[in-house]
Order: sequence, then structure tokens, then C-alpha cells
Amino acid sequence: MAQRLDSAGLTFRQDYFGDPAGWAALVCLLRDIFGIDIGPLQQLGGPDPTSMPFGWFDADGGLAANISAFALPFVLNDRIVHAAGLQSGAVRPPWRGRGLYRDVTVKALDWCEKQGFEAVILYTDKPSLYEAYGFRAIPLHRYEGAAPAPSTPAAPARPLLPTNADDLALLHSLLKGRSPVSTSLAVTGNAAMFLINTRLDPDVRISFLEDKQAVIAWKIDETGRFSLLDVVAADMPPLAAILAGLEIAPASVEVLFRPDKLGWEGVPQSLESGTRLMLRGLGDATPDFPAMLSPMAEF
Repeated sequence: MAQRLDSAGLTFRQDYFGDPAGWAALVCLLRDIFGIDIGPLQQLGGPDPTSMPFGWFDADGGLAANISAFALPFVLNDRIVHAAGLQSGAVRPPWRGRGLYRDVTVKALDWCEKQGFEAVILYTDKPSLYEAYGFRAIPLHRYEGAAPAPSTPAAPARPLLPTNADDLALLHSLLKGRSPVSTSLAVTGNAAMFLINTRLDPDVRISFLEDKQAVIAWKIDETGRFSLLDVVAADMPPLAAILAGLEIAPASVEVLFRPDKLGWEGVPQSLESGTRLMLRGLGDATPDFPAMLSPMAEF
């Protein structure tokens, strides 16, 4: 039986990111519940302009419960899927068990249907919570293998700092004109998530290959394993050119998206993670191959 909504003492609001107090309430909620600070997103260009938050506010203007929907078109087997994403789902402990989260989730999904989205995706560490709404988990896979022989070195890459105004402007421009990293499964844009993820994970390096007009999001660990997280470019450079520009010869490579545009083949490996990617809609037209969305698109 559906949980009965008990919203005594609370006020429902939606579409409050334009209100500084509403945005601050969400920043506070996510910091308190998850230890994640999305505050810097305002300096990086602001939240995704398509965002539509749904929330219950207490008398002091604090958020008791929230979920946000936003447009998240993605490529699936060479076709762009008109999809939405759900993110920032949280309820403060004193308000749990009152049906608030179910209420905002249903409101968000109803809104997505009215907007004509053909699919909705989300990340969660509680997949069973969303199965009741028709979501199903998509197995995630990374690709690993030997590094390719580096191509003829071009100009070396330079670090890109989103905290630098000129670098941020360059990043915004490239994110606007990027092509998906894969023809099989990849987001088409999602600039806000790329930018905030540069701040949320201190190990991510952002480098600019000027001759390729490409931004590379990558890591390298103490064993010499190179991890390619994302490539922001109108034309994807091959992996050999990326490594040449970064001036590294790694012991091994892992690519955290389907590498069909990289001129390199790795072996798919199941991704061990507590977080699941879940999809609602599309019927049987779901990914039937090993793939994942770039970690820089995670939300």
C-alpha cells in the first residue's frame, strides 16, 4: 500500500533554483546528507538551465525533501534519446517516513512525462527504492588493456583550471560544441555535471590539447594505470594522440566509457561500484553491450 503523505508544517515548492534562498537550501541539504558541496557550481556557470526541482520546505526555509529533474539527452546505438535525469534526491532524517520522498518522486516523474521525455535515468546506491517506479539497473563496464604506441607528439597538453576565468570560458565553449564520446552510449552534453565533477573529485586532471581542441579528463595511479574519464571535443582524438599530448607512457589503460571512437580496443570489465545507473522507459531498446556513461557525467 502506498505510504500516506504527511506534510504537516511543510510547504511544497518547485522551480526554485532562481531563488537564492531556495538554491542555498538545496546546497545545505546535499552537504548535510551526502557531504557533497555543489555550492561552487554557481561560480562555474550555475545549475543546468533545464533543471526543475521539487521540494518540501520547512517554516525556516530549509529543505526537508528534494528531487530535481533535468534534460539529459543521450546517444544510444546512434540515436539521440530525449531523456531526463533525476538527481539530488534526499530527505532529512527528522522528516523521513512521512511519504515526502515518494511524493516528490511521483511529481518529478509526472513532470517528465508531461514534458515528453521518452526515458528517465538516475544514479543510486539504493536500486530497490526505484524499481517500484519502473526503473531497472543497467550493468556498467569499463574497458582495460595495454596502452597504444603513442602517435607522433604534437604540442604538449596544458593543465586547464576551471577556477581560472579564461580557462572556464574555453571549457564552456568546448562543452557547448562537443560530440558524444561514443556512438553506442554517451551523454550529448551535461556541462554542469562535468564542471562540478572537476571540483568533487580532487584526483581528476583536466588537460587541454590545443591542436586537437580537446579537453581530457583523466587520472593516473601509483601503479602507472592511466584512466580516461572523458573527452570534450567536436572530433574525438585517438587514444594514441591523447597519450602523446599528455606526454605519458602508462603501464596500462582503462577507459571509463565505450571506446568505439578512440582507435583502441580494450577488454570490458564489470565495474565494481556501490552506485547503480538506472533507466525508466525505452522498453526493450536498452543497452545490450558492455558500456557506461563517463564519470564526468555522473549526477
